[in-house]
Amino acid sequence: MRTRRHAVAAVLLTAALALAGCGSADEGAGDAKEAAAGREGRGIAADGPANGSAASAAPEPGKPQRTNPAPRQHVIRTAELSVQVADAAKALGTARTAAAAAGGHVAEETTERVDDDHVTSRIVLRVPQGAYDAVLGRLAGTGKLLSRTAESKDVTDQVVDVESRIATQRASVARVRALMDRATELADVVTLEGELSRRQADLESLLAQQAALKDRTALATITLELTETEDGPGQEDDDGPGFLDALSGGWNALVTAATWVGIALAAVAPWLAVLLVGYAGWRWLVRPRLPRRTGSDTPAP
Repeated sequence: MRTRRHAVAAVLLTAALALAGCGSADEGAGDAKEAAAGREGRGIAADGPANGSAASAAPEPGKPQRTNPAPRQHVIRTAELSVQVADAAKALGTARTAAAAAGGHVAEETTERVDDDHVTSRIVLRVPQGAYDAVLGRLAGTGKLLSRTAESKDVTDQVVDVESRIATQRASVARVRALMDRATELADVVTLEGELSRRQADLESLLAQQAALKDRTALATITLELTETEDGPGQEDDDGPGFLDALSGGWNALVTAATWVGIALAAVAPWLAVLLVGYAGWRWLVRPRLPRRTGSDTPAP
């Protein structure tokens, strides 16, 4: 009987262990399934926005497509003109008027007279980009165009880079200031103040670069050089000298001769004065004292 009892107990224990093993296996499989399901759920959640964005980006039939606006371009435009005019002063007035009408201004102006015959002028204008071509055409029509040079430089990448560096530098300055607010040691405060000063100086340099780029891209630069003709304004070309020219030349010759005669008389005047004084002394002082000759002293022929 005991043997049978032991055998039955062994069978029951084996069956219990088997059932426990099956239960643990089922729980492990369930855990594995739950983990796989969680991974799949996360994958679906991660892929969901991308698929949704792709679906939203895909154009629907019957609806117009929306295109992103092109990035704004930043261009520096410069031009140099050399024009020959009859009257430089009048051409300068035209250039100033054209710049003011376009909303620009005169940045620099220089006028010089050459050989007392004609005038040369140089003027630098700053005009908005939208009026650049119109002002350039008006200046070229003030006289005879001798030379023209125009240049355009795209600095969009440089502008974007400076703006990005400014944003980064501002965030860096803000972080240093936050650290200064939390600092308690004097050495830490001194170190942070030096770092803050350096970063603020870098930020101010970047802001200056941004302002310079903004000014150069907002306003175009036009340099105009004006040269008068050799005859000058208001003069007429003649084939030869006329009556008035001959009369003027004769009068000038007479005045020149009279001037030289006056100069010669002025040079001889002291000598004439001395001679006159000597003659007067001999005439009234010496000559009366001389013995007069008689008739007996006259030798016989």
